[in-house]
Amino acid sequence: MDKMVTIETLFGGIYKNRKVLVTGHTGFKGSWLCLILKILGADVYGYALNPHTNPNLFEEAQIDKLITSFFGDILDREYLDKVMSEVQPEIVIHMAAQAIVRESYKLPVETFSVNVMGTVHILEACRITPSVKAIVNVTTDKCYENKEWHWCYRENEPMGGYDPYSNSKGCSELVTSCYRNSFFNSEKYTDHGVSLASARAGNVIGGGDWADDRLIPDFIRAIVKGEKVKIRSPFAIRPWQHVMEPLSGYLILAAKLYTEGSKYAEGWNFGPDNNDVQNVEWITKKICKLWGKGASYSVDTNPQPHEANYLKLDCSKAKAALGWTPKWNIQTALISIIEWNKAFLNGKNMRKVTEEQINNYFSL
Repeated sequence: MDKMVTIETLFGGIYKNRKVLVTGHTGFKGSWLCLILKILGADVYGYALNPHTNPNLFEEAQIDKLITSFFGDILDREYLDKVMSEVQPEIVIHMAAQAIVRESYKLPVETFSVNVMGTVHILEACRITPSVKAIVNVTTDKCYENKEWHWCYRENEPMGGYDPYSNSKGCSELVTSCYRNSFFNSEKYTDHGVSLASARAGNVIGGGDWADDRLIPDFIRAIVKGEKVKIRSPFAIRPWQHVMEPLSGYLILAAKLYTEGSKYAEGWNFGPDNNDVQNVEWITKKICKLWGKGASYSVDTNPQPHEANYLKLDCSKAKAALGWTPKWNIQTALISIIEWNKAFLNGKNMRKVTEEQINNYFSL
């Protein structure tokens, strides 16, 4: 099919027959990334725990039949090193994490262990694996020291984080900077041949996300049960973006790291345009309208743990230097999510549905 050939040649065709290791591949974002990489012709390997939710995209899209999976803890240094030695990947995209803010209040030690030492473990494994040429560590927009101001955060803003999750991701960024300076220094690139960058995305949404304490998964669960979805912090503003947006950014970045060396070895923001930065209640009203009958919401008035109220990313560097730009506005993103979830509830083949959305995105 012509469209598939076109997609395979994206990113300069760099992923075709290339060994790519994705950590956290059984998660929501990781599952989408594995499907994209297979469409691009990559030889995909995954390292992660078993899926955390039931249902989950990894199983619904039968991704285990497409790639080679290794099931293990990112904190299991011995097994991780063994997998890296066996696979000898050329590109590593690290997404294994404890990614829920509210969960981090319940499990702060686990959150810091996974998000900080997990980063140390994968970077150390990369350091001793001679095949590795490009590494992307995926963190979050919440890694910045949030001052609740109304302008966007740039990549040179200081790291911070109020809650354990956000703070642990700020720490992960510092670990990345340390390894880049100490072991993958740009000035000595000809000696080590490794490029290391970090990627910071906004509030990622899309079909196949069933995590707890996330707006859209909570919304879908409520609809299925015939209940109103309860929303927290209705006026909290977030940089909402479809999962395809940051993933396309990670792939552009990894390709640049692989082909052009240390020039792109730094931190990068991948967020939506300003028009798509909306508050929680605005998003909820849009979803209710798009879903139709049976969709409604109420505001949870119970006390909530602290979360940032205002958060926006400045992505001008990625647009100028990488040529990356968002393709789907928030309306298109929400329509695709509603279509995905209705297809799931109607028993459709979810690998085909997901691949169709990937093809539609890249056809732009």
